[in-house]
Amino acid sequence: MFNKTDDQQDQDIFSNDDNNDDDVSQNKSTDDTNNSNDLVTPNNTDELLDIKQQALLELSPLIDHLNQTPEEKFKTTMMMIQASDNKDLLKDAFTIAKTITDDKTRAEALLDIINEVNYFTQKNLS
Repeated sequence: MFNKTDDQQDQDIFSNDDNNDDDVSQNKSTDDTNNSNDLVTPNNTDELLDIKQQALLELSPLIDHLNQTPEEKFKTTMMMIQASDNKDLLKDAFTIAKTITDDKTRAEALLDIINEVNYFTQKNLS
């Protein structure tokens, strides 16, 4: 039987670590490559904003077809307000907020409405 010397065992351990480092660096390199595809460039930003605008336009008439609780419908409406900067939807959001049965959740929704009104009124003053 052949027994490795301590030096040979140490060399094996270090050579395995080197292989592991290569694997890690290869994974890191792959991750970096994948992340570079996610970079937002000015042209890409315009394209993304255009997609967002189109999605909002298509979503708007479909909102009533969603089977949502008042809380979910309120959150969806607020998301649309914030994503589109459409203050005209605030009346809808306020109406929906008043239908929320849980007092705490309704209070939070009403505070959200107030904050949005503050945003739009401060925006107009600027």
